Amino acid sequence: MQIDVTTARQFIMKIEFIKNIQFTKLVKADGRLREFNFRKVNGKNEGRFTVDVGDDRGNRIIFNMRKTEGGWELITGDPLPTWITENGPIFHDLIEEELQKG
Repeated sequence: MQIDVTTARQFIMKIEFIKNIQFTKLVKADGRLREFNFRKVNGKNEGRFTVDVGDDRGNRIIFNMRKTEGGWELITGDPLPTWITENGPIFHDLIEEELQKG
């Protein structure tokens, strides 16, 4: 049995793998070590990370970081505690370090 080359080309599929990036780092914020969980959002928003951390009462605070020309900046609809906003440059460094590991 012979297979026509043009027919065979119609059945070739392109498979694209997108690396899932997620990591956890301990950062000293507000006088104590806190566990920050970072997860890269894949798809249309390539330059975005979702970050979550627990507050003193165990509630999760979730915010996003977006890639801009100047680096990674905090974005959220809700006001964030100062112990998070003060550490924006540290979050920038942690994300860049993880992306360099590639």
